[in-house]
Amino acid sequence: MLRHPEFDPVAIAIGPLEIHWYGLTYLAAFLGGWGLARLRTGRSDSPVNNEQLADLIFYLALGVILGGRFGYVLFYHFERFLGDPLWLFQIWEGGMSFHGGLIGVLIAMFLFARKLGCHFFNIADFIAPVIPVGLGLGRLGNFINGELWGRPTDVPWAMVFPQAGDALARHPSQLYQFALEGVLLLAVLWVFSARPRPLMAVSALFLLGYGVVRTFAEFFRAPDPHLGYVAFDWMTMGQVLSIPMALVGAVMLWMAYRNEKGNA
Repeated sequence: MLRHPEFDPVAIAIGPLEIHWYGLTYLAAFLGGWGLARLRTGRSDSPVNNEQLADLIFYLALGVILGGRFGYVLFYHFERFLGDPLWLFQIWEGGMSFHGGLIGVLIAMFLFARKLGCHFFNIADFIAPVIPVGLGLGRLGNFINGELWGRPTDVPWAMVFPQAGDALARHPSQLYQFALEGVLLLAVLWVFSARPRPLMAVSALFLLGYGVVRTFAEFFRAPDPHLGYVAFDWMTMGQVLSIPMALVGAVMLWMAYRNEKGNA
């Protein structure tokens, strides 16, 4: 049985200035995504050049931060928001939601596509293969912070998370999600998008892939304590939000190839 190292959440402290590991993972996510996206700008089907890519990354960063915070508050802490609406803006207290961040990113891509005068899915298909970089690094940040731990288990690699307030051995589910949402999804999307695909197909595969791996990973992750299981005594909020993503992605993928066949 392993024990979580209980990392100091502060990576660098210079006087009163503290830089947290979680913030560094976000910075690394944007820089890593930017680097991979630059590789894609060299393709003939890229909707942006390197200068436009910098603007796109700025739009996406705002979408992730604002959408992630709003989603966390509204999806997971709505009752607290009703009691204290200003808590929504207290970003320094932490708390981000992938699904909220996704909504923010969709809005950012819509605005950027309108600015460029191109189709929304030209931008979405371009950026979708690099999003798993941020997802994977975000899960590493969760692990460093010792948060979002897994369910109790007796597997050989089970880990005790003192932050959970007990001595139970648990799945290190943050690392599972790093492997699935980060490494696996990045590999699948990168290989899939290496060849020209129908408009909307890459975005659709991202929604389908993320919805499937997140739904699967939730079976190993402990549900949010203040929410518990939100449906059927086994379904978590993460699954309630992810299963529709997978279904929408599957329908979009079918439509993308149907439309290509119809235009052939």
